[in-house]
Amino acid sequence: MDSTITLFLLQDGLINGSIYALLAVAFVLLFAVTRIIFVAQGDFVAYGGLTFAALQQGSVPGSIWLLAGLGIIAGTLEFLRERRALTRPKVLGILAGDFVFPLTLTGVAILAAPQDMPYLFDMALALTLVVPMGPYIYRICFRPMASASVLVLLIASVGVHWLMIGLGLLFFGAEGYRAAPMFGANFALGPVPVSAQSLLVMGATLALLVGFYLFFGRTLAGKALMATAVNARGASLVGISPSFSGRTAFLMAAFVGAISGILIAPLTTLYYDSGFLIGLKGFVAAIVAGFASFPLAVAGAIAIGIAEAVSAFFASAFKEVIVFSLILPILIWRSIRAPHLEED
Repeated sequence: MDSTITLFLLQDGLINGSIYALLAVAFVLLFAVTRIIFVAQGDFVAYGGLTFAALQQGSVPGSIWLLAGLGIIAGTLEFLRERRALTRPKVLGILAGDFVFPLTLTGVAILAAPQDMPYLFDMALALTLVVPMGPYIYRICFRPMASASVLVLLIASVGVHWLMIGLGLLFFGAEGYRAAPMFGANFALGPVPVSAQSLLVMGATLALLVGFYLFFGRTLAGKALMATAVNARGASLVGISPSFSGRTAFLMAAFVGAISGILIAPLTTLYYDSGFLIGLKGFVAAIVAGFASFPLAVAGAIAIGIAEAVSAFFASAFKEVIVFSLILPILIWRSIRAPHLEED
């Protein structure tokens, strides 16, 4: 393996690792705030990329029906939960946030999809259609069982994952989609050609990670999430709503997944179930970080991306096996180092 091949593999590893890093951060955030190992995180990647590609092709994305359905279900459950304490502002808030908002977005998508809209408009619309699914899913599936054990929450997240995959097959079909790149230019980095879209992926990842750092360190909402992650009961005692923290964490996780799907849609063909493997590699990086450290999750994701690229070169048929086998020594090491505590 000469230096040129090494540079090619390093480039592929950094691009893949950048996406895995975002997903790993989302896994750590969700687990720290809500104790949920959200298996369906990768499905936001598939929905974001497929929705964006469908809009670019002039088709109405099927994800609009999932958004509308989630909004109506969440609103109906909210009415039932608050039926004895409903006030006019609460009724108007539920109607606006759970019925009017998703149905308006559905109408906008139906009208805008056949039009030749600008690239950034399609990107923004795809984000607007997919990102609200995160808080809706939390409110429907997880808020009623917020005090359940981690195992029960994990089983629920597996159910959400399989539901999203099944609906993805119904909405988008079995064929793959690929979007046009935002920038078609190519650059030469020594002997290695580098596409502008690849630079966009890595630049956007870096910008999002810096944005997360500033959000958690400089904003009141970010500090509230960190407080919930450190001690959920203590945070609730000082007035930080667990429901608000859960909705915000799922909103951020859905945004990370959707923007990741939009960024990689021009680089690879996405299918309705593509998010599973992508999310699983972010999950491995989160395990490397012990679901506790954002910097370690990013470092683990970059290492996994590079390991995947090298494995694909030397043993492409076994690259997935090699990548997922990397988790075994980490689990063994953590099982030896971590004290075993009886579950309450």
